[in-house]
Amino acid sequence: MSSFDDHERHRWVGRAEAYARSFGRLCAHPADALLDAAGARAGTRLLDVGTGPGTVAGLAAGRGATVTAVDAEESMIASARRSASGARFVRAALPHLPFPAGTFDAAVANFVLNHVGDPAAAVRQLRRVVRPGGLVAFTVWPHPQPPLQRLWGQVYDAAGGPPRPDLPRVAAERNFDRTPAGVTGLLRGAGLTDVRCETLSWVHRADREDWWAGPANGIGQLGLLLSDAPERLRRRVREQYDRLTATHLGPDGLLGLPTAALLGTGRVC
Repeated sequence: MSSFDDHERHRWVGRAEAYARSFGRLCAHPADALLDAAGARAGTRLLDVGTGPGTVAGLAAGRGATVTAVDAEESMIASARRSASGARFVRAALPHLPFPAGTFDAAVANFVLNHVGDPAAAVRQLRRVVRPGGLVAFTVWPHPQPPLQRLWGQVYDAAGGPPRPDLPRVAAERNFDRTPAGVTGLLRGAGLTDVRCETLSWVHRADREDWWAGPANGIGQLGLLLSDAPERLRRRVREQYDRLTATHLGPDGLLGLPTAALLGTGRVC
């Protein structure tokens, strides 16, 4: 495990409720497309890695799949048990999965590769636990960033936040481009075949306070920047958040934030 992995494990401790209220709803959008890409249906032995609040696991169980869901954070597993009661839960994290080779028909990871220090090793591990002919599918946020993801940096800069060059990052030699070519290259490099990448675009609808609950509770890059910020900066950031999101408010009072995700799929040979 890298220092980036250690950082990620630490930052999610006890944050399941805040995540489910804010970013969890955003990350739920591609769940059905992810399961379609993995061929999840009745009888499929499916592994959901980084299950979070259990959204993907619950949908897969609803399709009749036999679901095993893993997460590194105990509060996430506790939350997932409530929303995916038909799944089996194991506490684990990429790139170390405690299952024999070829255990599953398919493995999915919904926005999990954003949070691992060695994405290639993570995909190789997903391939290892899937039988020959089975499918691996994952989602990641794209780069360049869509408007939703750019919002947090715009808010922080508008508030006059100081630069933080010490933010933990994946080592350059282990990273991959968050583009369709980067995703398919990652899959091929892990030994998968029939690889493809699809761009999913949508407008995320959210209550303004629910959306703010993420960074306010230390989630995401802005949450990390605010975690030890002085109160005066936190107030300025909130003021700029209110100002910059005002243009995204609809007649119903909800935010409408354009975003996108990359969905990559490959077959185990």
